[in-house]
Amino acid sequence: MIRAFSALTAAGLVVGIAASAAAADAHRGGVLKIYHRDSPPSASIHEEATFSTSIPMMPVFNNLVLYKQDVAQNSMSTIVPDLATAWSWSPDNLKLTFKLREGVKWHDGKPFTAKDVKCTWDLLMGNASQKFRKNPRQSWYENVTDVTANGDFEATFALKRPQPSLLALLASGYTPVYPCHVGPAQMRTHPIGTGPFKFVEFKQNESIKIVRNPDYWKKDRPYLDAIEFTIIPNRSTAILAFVAGKFDMTFPTEVTVPLLKDIVSQAPQAVCKLVPTNISINLIVNRESPPLDNPDVRRATALALDRKSFIDILSEGKADAGGTMQPQPEGVWGMPPEMLKTIPGYGDDLAASRAEARKLMEKAGYGPNKRLALKISTRNIPTYRDPAVILIDQLKEIYIDAELEVVETANWFSKVARKDYAIGLNLTGNAVDDPDQSFYENYACGSERNYTRYCNKELEVLFDKQSMETDLEKRKKLVWEIDKKLQDDVARPIILHGRAATCWQPQVKGVTLMVNSSYNGWRFEDAWLDR
Repeated sequence: MIRAFSALTAAGLVVGIAASAAAADAHRGGVLKIYHRDSPPSASIHEEATFSTSIPMMPVFNNLVLYKQDVAQNSMSTIVPDLATAWSWSPDNLKLTFKLREGVKWHDGKPFTAKDVKCTWDLLMGNASQKFRKNPRQSWYENVTDVTANGDFEATFALKRPQPSLLALLASGYTPVYPCHVGPAQMRTHPIGTGPFKFVEFKQNESIKIVRNPDYWKKDRPYLDAIEFTIIPNRSTAILAFVAGKFDMTFPTEVTVPLLKDIVSQAPQAVCKLVPTNISINLIVNRESPPLDNPDVRRATALALDRKSFIDILSEGKADAGGTMQPQPEGVWGMPPEMLKTIPGYGDDLAASRAEARKLMEKAGYGPNKRLALKISTRNIPTYRDPAVILIDQLKEIYIDAELEVVETANWFSKVARKDYAIGLNLTGNAVDDPDQSFYENYACGSERNYTRYCNKELEVLFDKQSMETDLEKRKKLVWEIDKKLQDDVARPIILHGRAATCWQPQVKGVTLMVNSSYNGWRFEDAWLDR
């Protein structure tokens, strides 16, 4: 343990020296120009479930704690202070207390206090008089009983049971502190934060602009004068504009492997990095909609999946097969490959899987002369549409004739949350590489993000058990057991875990791509332009 701590300390020292050197070279000024893939539903991070919102809005805010922005893999060891200066657990591990930073101001000049922390989590837990229109991460805080303000600069989270990973959830880019004095309605259209950049405007289907906060509590940050996001839904048009030098950076993790080849050949000066995203492409099935209320039909859809074809077509073999948790080694909690292959539909014999699927469909009353017609719903952006087309083709093998239904981003998440679909092709981003986020958010009974309404109370007992476990190896084995059960139950069949690239022009400095989250590395306070 001592050796491990020393190694971490040494690694941290090297990172610190590198970061200090980079900061010494940093230039002030300039506008970072990024194209945006689509028009976000709103500007309120807490009410949305897409990095279409979190990437442009994360720079507007601060968290209590944050994953270190220049370390690629998020882990408990990379969590650093933000609006909190320190934190401590009570002896029984049922209270987590934060000492808060003094002298911080909201962008409208009002002081930040512990009252803002309490107000934020009262909203998230549904305890406030005002309500979020959508609350996709309420399930993250089911274990929190109360948040109290102890004076102006101390806040305490009280828990029902020990939960070491609460800190990991609080460090996500999805977990900013909101101001008490600004209501949810305004935060959707003109958010007020304490972060390095101030919100200026959001023109639907056109652009988003944020500018440097001159009163930021980190006196030497940010380096940039502003960041401008131009909304270009057509991916080819956006890439061509980047190649032509109209943008400094592509929208993060939106460059596919085939498009990456185009950029490398047409703009050889560009810096491009292909990384795992901790975003899975998955099948969501409305378990309450006939005939999908039949478990045999649901299992047949999972057995029909040819994951290798998805991976080869979408990423030229660069993506990964896995369960709910991101595969190793970039993911901390992924099932071992040999365990994964024991799950129906993950083995090497696709013909046998599809033969079993056809038998299940025939048992349910379908066959060559009585095919099932339904719609495959998906979001109207390429990362959703492309795999949906492949899915439609594969389901034909088991007597299902599907029609594609595309849904605009502004309507997609509310549509699936109210279960207004039969089968959906969905992307699920794990904002935090921790089972507490994935299990409770996507599979807990009653969670807003549990789009399939899967509910297994016995399995939820294991959710809690793994959450309380402090021994890493014991927790991993529990997580694998849960993950295997979720796949066996066809809770939300995982097709693949994606890898995607981000590219930037040589003048862009100070950007680190996270390898196990696409949501947590976009504060942009360390980014600068060398020109």
